[in-house]
Amino acid sequence: MNLFIVVSAAVFLLISVAYLPLLNDLYWSTLKSLTPSVGIVADLLVRNGTIFTSDSSLPFADSMAIRNGRILKVGSFATLKDFIGDGTMEVNLEGKIVVPGFIDSHVHLISGGLQMAQVGLRGVSQKDDFCKMVKDAVQIAKEGSWILGGGWNNDFWGGELPSASWIDEISPHNPVWLIRMDGHMALANSLALRIAGVTSLTEDRVGGTIMRMPSGEPTGLLIDAAMELVTPWVKEISVDERREALFRASKYALTRGVTTVIDLGRYFPGTTDELSWKDFQDVYLYADSSKKMMIRTCLFFPITTWSRLSDLKLQKGSVLSEWLYLGGVKAFIDGSLGSNSALFYEEYIDTPNNYGLEVMDPEKLSNFTMAADKSGLQVAIHAIGDKANDIILDMYESVAAANGDRDRRFRIEHAQHLAPGSANRFGQLHIVASVQPDHLLDDADSVAKKLGSERAEKESYLFQSLLKGNALLALGSDWPVADINPLHSIRTAVKRIPPKWDHAWIPSERISFNDALIAQTISAARAAFLDHHLGSLSPGKLADFVILSTNSWDEFSKDVSASVLATYVGGKQLYP
Repeated sequence: MNLFIVVSAAVFLLISVAYLPLLNDLYWSTLKSLTPSVGIVADLLVRNGTIFTSDSSLPFADSMAIRNGRILKVGSFATLKDFIGDGTMEVNLEGKIVVPGFIDSHVHLISGGLQMAQVGLRGVSQKDDFCKMVKDAVQIAKEGSWILGGGWNNDFWGGELPSASWIDEISPHNPVWLIRMDGHMALANSLALRIAGVTSLTEDRVGGTIMRMPSGEPTGLLIDAAMELVTPWVKEISVDERREALFRASKYALTRGVTTVIDLGRYFPGTTDELSWKDFQDVYLYADSSKKMMIRTCLFFPITTWSRLSDLKLQKGSVLSEWLYLGGVKAFIDGSLGSNSALFYEEYIDTPNNYGLEVMDPEKLSNFTMAADKSGLQVAIHAIGDKANDIILDMYESVAAANGDRDRRFRIEHAQHLAPGSANRFGQLHIVASVQPDHLLDDADSVAKKLGSERAEKESYLFQSLLKGNALLALGSDWPVADINPLHSIRTAVKRIPPKWDHAWIPSERISFNDALIAQTISAARAAFLDHHLGSLSPGKLADFVILSTNSWDEFSKDVSASVLATYVGGKQLYP
């Protein structure tokens, strides 16, 4: 008898767990048609504004009711006012615009937070300023300690690449390691090279290059996989430093209206695939369990560790909490345009006989992709050059054919330069184009020097072509490569006007304001399988939203010239 009771209870428990998601869906779908007479009281009611929902069933509303961190209902104040009761907080928008919390589809969150406390070289436009910032850092550092930094872009001072000789005299007792803004090239001073044992006799790594003087001596610049020669020697960043970096980065993201990020981790060519897992264990799980998460984060891990992630998702599921989500796996096929390591069909004009780099063997990458996809994981692969993108498009097509139909949402990160016809293949193959509009601002002045005007105009940042081909377009920043600033990214996608230009670069590839806003909200959520929880201000979804500084939708959609007044996550104001 006791055994029967135990078995019956166990069966009931299993059935209950299995149907819990369905019951949750039923509960929130009921709320969609809920009338206030049911007696439910809202925790928060936002009213008297223009609320853009990113939900095609009701694109605009003037009020929104929230309870327990989720949206009860959106609509007119007349239909929501009876949700007001004891304890309801009201926010009068006074005509201001509200949009869903922005989702940044591609960041390196802890890297960004760390870089905020290092030598910040973003925007430096002169060699003297570059050297002065390194010198200032050395003067306050302990002798022998590593000087770390990044964000430099040699195109800002005319294109000359920096070398160890620039900084050797000012850093004789401190190894220096400065990563280019794209993460695909780094400068080491001579002391750092000596510590790492990099000499004229050191061979290039597969998928990487040691830049050399005519004598064969290293200049101090290492590209892609060659960075592996130095990174193991760089001082290890402590757990406390990484936790502080997450906190610092999250606070900064909130100031820009970002409530969710897709974090590709501290995984770059030339780094170990363990960094992402260390950050997951030491930083994210700690922050989540101690209630210190401030923005929602969907984590991607190196494709070489796909089986580890697959096992974890089988054990824990994809949703670890309302703050932390397990995404998929990430890989690289090529480098970057700025480092002349993006993979193209034709050679770089400024470096003849250079077509770019395959940073991972395509056959090896295909095998990893096949296995990861077969286990049900989402796959995201970095591809910049036209040949690199075609390699991944072909690979995804063959993997999907081999593993059978399912909703896999393969992603190509950057999709920056596309050969004729390739933009249409994204839609045909149901591949997400995860793009970063602000990168075009960095490339506009230099891409013609590298590829030639005709190639540059024909294949660079083809956002409108991707949309016309029915691709799912998701916008992001690639922070800290570019600043995390969705309003700026949206403006760039709509305007495409680089700094100091008075006209658009490739105006035919501009996209509409509405398409850009959708790509930074609901499409960004859909691109990472988060659309059930996030991305639109719809009943049942998490109440993440941003109040903007403007009262005019027409002006906002025309000029995209608003700023963030307040950021709410789960119905709570976290900024300011």
